[in-house]
Amino acid sequence: MSVFGVDYAWGRPGPAALKKAGVRFVCRYLSHDTSGKNLTRAEAEQLSDAGLWLVVVWESTASRALSGRSGGVADARDAARQAAACGMPGDRPIYFAVDFDASSGQQSTINAYLDGAASVLGRDRVGLYAGYGPMRRAFDAGKITYGWQTYAWSGGKWDARAQLQQYSNDHTINGVGLDYDRAVKSDYGQWRVGAGPGEEDDMPEYVSLGLSKPMAVTKDQTARVKFDKEYSDTGKAHGDGGAYPGILSGGAKGTQFVIEVDVSGDHPFRLIETDPDNNYATSKTYPLRTGTGTYVGVCGAHQHLYVELHPAADGEANVSIRAQYWRR
Repeated sequence: MSVFGVDYAWGRPGPAALKKAGVRFVCRYLSHDTSGKNLTRAEAEQLSDAGLWLVVVWESTASRALSGRSGGVADARDAARQAAACGMPGDRPIYFAVDFDASSGQQSTINAYLDGAASVLGRDRVGLYAGYGPMRRAFDAGKITYGWQTYAWSGGKWDARAQLQQYSNDHTINGVGLDYDRAVKSDYGQWRVGAGPGEEDDMPEYVSLGLSKPMAVTKDQTARVKFDKEYSDTGKAHGDGGAYPGILSGGAKGTQFVIEVDVSGDHPFRLIETDPDNNYATSKTYPLRTGTGTYVGVCGAHQHLYVELHPAADGEANVSIRAQYWRR
């Protein structure tokens, strides 16, 4: 499973823009900052009322975890107080940030910090934000129950025990800079004001498609990819019977999606929406990408979503997609 979310500090994209972009949860800060970085009760209520989930992380300074046990005690007390004031239920976890490339020699101090936090919150409510090394060592030592791993300092490795992954930085929604995250477990510490998740009501469907053999392409001649190999289709996103030309449709009210496209051969590509009532003419285009690209958006009602290639040279292209989506 994978659920799309974002994290940001001082900016506020707003619930409408977040939902339009397909965001399902928001990671927000707790700290000693007084300039607008922190989550507030008003913001938490606004996001909760819009149906978005919240996750909180404590970060005062990048290397605060090197303050050891006493620092963990103090930070957990302040974090718990701030989280409660924002409406977070008392059984939900708080992540604590190790926002630097911590070495194995620093792990004992970081573990002591996490012990301090656990003495206040209980071990089952302690989470860690960090790269692969500190994350793995903390899980191995039994110091954390929740993990939010960043791709930074991770060398392409992911700890399978971590519930959250920060997989891409430097994106923008509604003019606000933010990072992309994904939840890979059903319980990743999410909450809304006054309530935990209970039965998950917004888990995505998943579709994964490919080609049985590379498709022939001709330079400067655009081509829609006709997928003929299905790896997964949990929500019946497209027609059965061996013909899979598109990815999914917008349904009656539109479909939110997060789609990763992979195209070999350095051929530019983009997503397009087509109108089946107008001979499948293109009704909307998305930005061109090369190699691997992630698209976040909403497919319009009754429209069909395709991958369109813009070949850079004669030859072949192998194409695959992995998509998570939510029917409106």
